[in-house]
Amino acid sequence: MAENQAPTSPGTREGTEVERESGQLQLVTFHVGDEQFAVDILAVQEINRLTQITQAPESPPGVLGVINLRGRIVPVIDLRQRFGMEITEATSASRIIVVDICDRTIGFMVDRVDEVLRIDKSVVDPAPVDVTGGKRQYIAGIGKLDDRLVILLDVSKLLDQESLASVDETLAKAA
Repeated sequence: MAENQAPTSPGTREGTEVERESGQLQLVTFHVGDEQFAVDILAVQEINRLTQITQAPESPPGVLGVINLRGRIVPVIDLRQRFGMEITEATSASRIIVVDICDRTIGFMVDRVDEVLRIDKSVVDPAPVDVTGGKRQYIAGIGKLDDRLVILLDVSKLLDQESLASVDETLAKAA
């Protein structure tokens, strides 16, 4: 997938809908820490190399700041912090995955983007409640591949209303 571009073309998106009906999922996979995650490719607007992140005054925890994305101010959230992982310095492999959540454009910083992956829905199991504690409703399932497990995220549930309100405050302060 070319960086700084939408991950699919309109023709590919139509193909994805057909794949969904046939039981296929098309996912963008990425790493945060040692874990591999995936999101539906239709949720991803674009993937960008790490750029200058401007710290907004009094940003809430987890909000790294904002970026200027072709004239739009986009808040960037550190998924390491959101997932309760150790905070580390960004590297040359770090990326910002830009998604739409509840009519807001938001960037998520990840350690690296891996690939676009097609998997059959039959290899996806629900996340075990004892692992997620029932609190991680943003985990859509666990994909069982031959050599690894992939945690599927539901980006629409990744941020709760309180977190979205914090993002709105950050944008207001940055404006």
